[in-house]
Amino acid sequence: MCYSAKVWRAYWEFVRRFGAEISIREFAALYADRDDGAKIKTTKAMDDAFLRDGALRDGMLRDAPPEAQCELRDIGERIAAWNARQAAELERLLFRQRKRLADAERTLRTRTTQKALNDQRIAADKIEWAMGKLADLRRTAPEERDRRIFPGMYAPVMVMERGRRVVKPMRYQCRPAGKPAAYDAKYPGTYNARRDNLEGFWKGQFGHTHGILVADAFYENVGRHRVEGRALAPGETEQNVVLEFEPQPRQDMLIACVYSHWRSGDEELWSFAAITDEPPPEIAAAGHDRCIIPIKEQHIDAWLGPNPKRLDALYAILEDRERPYYEYRRAA
Repeated sequence: MCYSAKVWRAYWEFVRRFGAEISIREFAALYADRDDGAKIKTTKAMDDAFLRDGALRDGMLRDAPPEAQCELRDIGERIAAWNARQAAELERLLFRQRKRLADAERTLRTRTTQKALNDQRIAADKIEWAMGKLADLRRTAPEERDRRIFPGMYAPVMVMERGRRVVKPMRYQCRPAGKPAAYDAKYPGTYNARRDNLEGFWKGQFGHTHGILVADAFYENVGRHRVEGRALAPGETEQNVVLEFEPQPRQDMLIACVYSHWRSGDEELWSFAAITDEPPPEIAAAGHDRCIIPIKEQHIDAWLGPNPKRLDALYAILEDRERPYYEYRRAA
């Protein structure tokens, strides 16, 4: 299953390359909901696209209506304020844990107690974690890991609305419309949609609501012994390693997805799942049994505007996919 992917950093490229519209209103609503306490996880790359991208300055939205420009400014201000609050919380955590560490080390200078040893270890770990988080918040230079999404995080997904390609933020774990919110816990693997179950579990989305996620790499959990091409040794416990798969030659993959617009009272959720299929030989040889499906650019509009009465045409698009060779390495 594709549990993580490395998505586009420059979301404005959807406009340049695909002629898509960025649904600024949807992004603004997402960040407003986060400020109101909703459990919304975004990538640093997604935040920085609005905070430091300079979309207004580079003219991408020069002709946008005033309300869109106001929403962009509001998004940037919300992200900056959110980061400031997170930094303040981390500073408070650092203060508490440094005091805890100092108290533990003072005790250990006179006597050894299990509590002091535990406090020393836990405080040191929490200080290291908090300092790393603070450094990320304050860092302005982008890093590749900023673009990785995991289940439950939001990413930009291209869809079709009123005949136009539109980019919306969606959660990477699909909750089908009409299902209870408890579906998220009942079916935690719904960030992937198996091709052989599109007319089963995903019948409400397949042929109705399709999207495209643009990424240039994806990640899989694979058993260490499978990567090493051997069976488990007697008494050996299976251990997972994370592999990063990258298409060769390097390219942007237009990953086929299905999505849902879920509503319940005043709540709503846009969420998606990546379609997966049997793996090509090199991924199977690496020990994994699934692979995402990158469709060809010529099929974008047909995929985004599906006809539920012509599922055969949609399967044909999935079959007529891009077929790069996937190199892999162990992820950092």
